[in-house]
Amino acid sequence: MNDLEQLLAAREIVVTCGAGGVGKTTTAAALAALAATELGGRVLVLTVDPARRLADAMGVGGLGNEAVRVPNEAFAASGARPRGELWAAMLDTKQGWDDLVRRHAPDPATRDAILANPLYDTLTGRMVQSHDYVAMERLHELHASGEWDLIVVDTPPSRHAIDFLEAPGRMADFFTSRFLRILVAPSRHRLIGMASRPFYAIADKVLGAAFLRDIAEFFGLLESMYDGFVERARAVERVLSDERTAFVVVTTLSAVPVREAMFFVDALRERHLQLGAIVLNKVLPPGLLDVRQAALAARLAQDAPALASRVCSEEPMSDEASADDVEMVARVLAEVGDSFGRLRVVAQREAVQRAALEALGHPVVAVPQLDHDVVDLASLLVVGTALRG
Repeated sequence: MNDLEQLLAAREIVVTCGAGGVGKTTTAAALAALAATELGGRVLVLTVDPARRLADAMGVGGLGNEAVRVPNEAFAASGARPRGELWAAMLDTKQGWDDLVRRHAPDPATRDAILANPLYDTLTGRMVQSHDYVAMERLHELHASGEWDLIVVDTPPSRHAIDFLEAPGRMADFFTSRFLRILVAPSRHRLIGMASRPFYAIADKVLGAAFLRDIAEFFGLLESMYDGFVERARAVERVLSDERTAFVVVTTLSAVPVREAMFFVDALRERHLQLGAIVLNKVLPPGLLDVRQAALAARLAQDAPALASRVCSEEPMSDEASADDVEMVARVLAEVGDSFGRLRVVAQREAVQRAALEALGHPVVAVPQLDHDVVDLASLLVVGTALRG
């Protein structure tokens, strides 16, 4: 077992995070597939990334709030025999909020009033960090159920993933904020309500009938669930900081994603959250750094005309080779040599970025640049094999 495989065996929650476009979703799915195949148990991959790529890769159709098992036939098609079960789910924000209201409402009347409020769908769908908070709630619910030996979480791109981590605390802060008290005050205090009537009358003409009253009523109802929200937020924060939870930062070796990765490593350290590994995705082959291979490529580009003549003079081309043929072959050989040189420059830059990440002192695992897209379970298992080192 390498470091990453040991991490999957020892933890109950693994959270992948990183900048957009670095293969974070693919890595999360590959980690889950690796764990289900090699380690056994019931493994769930949960995506909170709005991009819906997991379902297509795993062949399970549309994903939703409820976990769906990846069929054994999908593994058989890839030639693998899993020791455990692989499941997948994707966060449904609307369903998540409905479940929250049903769970935390103090009584059926309050529950029904919130769900029937005309602003409920709009405000919960557009409220800042609404998606992130529901994701944390869903993660806590799935973990607390005890149904899963391992949950692998795919987060939004890194800056938003920080919001994902902070969402429980910020939502709790909102429920104790001065802004919320101002919103609900007219519905709580008769004198304040009477004094605010002229303001509401003007606001109704501008914003529509009873608009602000609906807001006050809605947030007043939400405030009745304050204790449940705060209690769950603290429970989620405890789960994230628990030794059973680890984070995996995913990045490519381009400059901007590496900066994002370092930003996230620092953010985890500041919050005393455990970084389990750094995954370097789409890494160029190490042969590009080999001095001897570089010299051969340079010679190929330099001597392309002479080499082309030799190639074209040999059978079976000798009878029909023309000057145009020789020129075409020379261009191909020169382009191959030049391309190697250009890729070597990129590989050297990658090596510098990789050294900087390795200097952070955490396990680093590299996944090579593949010559095909990851579009099915077989491709995910190829990535999983690379993650095993």
